Parts: sequence; structure tokens; C-alpha cells
Amino acid sequence: MNQDISNFTLQIIDATATGDDLDNLARQLMLELKEIEVESVDLVSEGNAPAGTKSVEAITMGAIVLAVLPTFLPKVVDFAQAWSLRGQGRTIKFKGKISGQDIEFEGTGEDLQKILATLSAKKAKKSK
Repeated sequence: MNQDISNFTLQIIDATATGDDLDNLARQLMLELKEIEVESVDLVSEGNAPAGTKSVEAITMGAIVLAVLPTFLPKVVDFAQAWSLRGQGRTIKFKGKISGQDIEFEGTGEDLQKILATLSAKKAKKSK
């Protein structure tokens, strides 16, 4: 069983939220994810902040990056989706790599299990 850690970006999408709202939501989700079995979780930063701002880094509003074992990823997806349902009109988009394949995903842990099975099957075919 492959136990390599996968890194993912989770982006909170809410058309009615301001930048500050998205930042607060991302921080709330980040704190809750720290309480479950993820390797690491943090806000997504994109280098230095624009001149004239107080922050040292520019933060992507509503986005966090996390590292998780692939076997635990479906549980994280289910957790994040349940968390998103607490806010009306809020969704979460996942971006990352699984088995060397870039994925972008919105859905349930069960949906992700199907994607993982498909990727595993493709990887098995290539290695034959």
C-alpha cells in the first residue's frame, strides 16, 4: 500500500462572501482540520504581499493547503464537504496530485474513492 503523503489545496467558494469572510472561513476550516488526522494544514500563501499592506505574505483568500496520507483523504473530503454544508451556498474545491496525476475535484468522499480506484487501475495498467 502506498503511504506517500499527498498535498492538496482546498478552496472555499462562496459567491456572497467578502475577502475577509473567506479568510475567516479558511481559518476556521484550518483549525478544525488540525483536530483530525492530517499531516499538516496551513493557509495558502503566494509570496510577498503587495506594497503598502501590513501582511508579510499574500494569502489566497479562502484557500488552505494540507498534507494527508492517501488512505485518509476520503475522510478529509467527507469532513470538508460536511463543513461546507454548514454555510448556505458554500462549496469546497480540491486540487492536488494522486499517483502522479493532477486532479481537480468537487464532491463526496465516495466520489473520490471512485476516482482513486480509477487512477490505481490506470497506474496498474501502465506498470504491466
